[in-house]
Amino acid sequence: MPVLAQDAPIRVGGTLPLTGPLAGVGAIHKLAAEVFVERVNARGGILGRKLEYVLLDDQSQPANARTLYERLVTADNVDLLMGPYGTSSIIAAMGVAQRYNKLLVQSSLGDPSLAPYDMQFPALPIGAEPQITDTEVLLDAYAGMATPPKTIAFVTSKFPSALTIAKGGQEVAAARGLETVLSLEYEFGTKDLGAIANRIKAADPDILWSGAVGMEAVQLLDAMARIEYKPKRHFYLFPAPGPTAAHPHAEGLTTLTWFEEHEPFLANAGAADFVAAYNERAKAVGFPYPHAEYQAAAEYAAWQILAAAAEGAGKLDDAAMAEWLRANTVQTALGPRTFEGKFNAGKASTKLKQVQNKQWVTVWPADLRPSGSQFVAP
Repeated sequence: MPVLAQDAPIRVGGTLPLTGPLAGVGAIHKLAAEVFVERVNARGGILGRKLEYVLLDDQSQPANARTLYERLVTADNVDLLMGPYGTSSIIAAMGVAQRYNKLLVQSSLGDPSLAPYDMQFPALPIGAEPQITDTEVLLDAYAGMATPPKTIAFVTSKFPSALTIAKGGQEVAAARGLETVLSLEYEFGTKDLGAIANRIKAADPDILWSGAVGMEAVQLLDAMARIEYKPKRHFYLFPAPGPTAAHPHAEGLTTLTWFEEHEPFLANAGAADFVAAYNERAKAVGFPYPHAEYQAAAEYAAWQILAAAAEGAGKLDDAAMAEWLRANTVQTALGPRTFEGKFNAGKASTKLKQVQNKQWVTVWPADLRPSGSQFVAP
């Protein structure tokens, strides 16, 4: 007996970097997506239909993402799309979605100005101008220290969003009176950062601002350790969370966050259940950091947004789902998400976290610190 359309699963297609330089973070997003699909299917699915995740490996290559999203739409005939990880791949997927008038929910676009498509919706609440707000959050956190920083070094990957945020960060630093003592860029995927580490040591800034993506943070920490140098204060933009926190020279380093597995974040919609399920699975598969943090929560929130749009519209119609998202608030693991303003970005809700005893702890704003925690900074 043939399967009736209303009984067939809703097929959601997407790619993630399961291999290549972004594979460590891609694995986090894959696991978070699987947790969502399993949990929503256990409750009966969406619109009375189970979900099926059609996941392909883009190998950390935007060109592959473009080709694979074309395949998902035209050959695999998926019902809905879910965005990939990483700015370049998201932009590639977005071009395909726009060509076919498909809704695209995405979890990790670091430069919203690259996303003028009106049917893309970001899960991560970075706001419309992260090139300003990201560094403002960092400098706000350090401003109250006994010895506020006076000099800063900007060393960044040429990964598109990292490059944009680094340039904006230099403007923010200058406006606040900090002297930029070093400004370096390197090709994304560069593995030998020895020469860069030597330049950082020579400049010896009060803050090292690193536009590292994925494992680049670990590679830079390794390179600085080899020359016996540790920055006074160091910040990394989009590091692989587990390997970075576990690094023997990571104590005290900071990065951005929008979610960690402690209060008050656990009060967000579905967050506590998500954290419990994700952590159990992460331990079982041997993740180096088997804890839900913002990368995992952003992927989970993207699926919450996609599901809410389908339920809200009452049908799998991309235009109707997009219209519903523009008019409504979605309760997610990252908190309430709205999509007003430029690039459907909504309001920024960016925080700062720090490695303390090989764990990530939210340290700024101060009221988001877990009980008994402090911002440890010289």
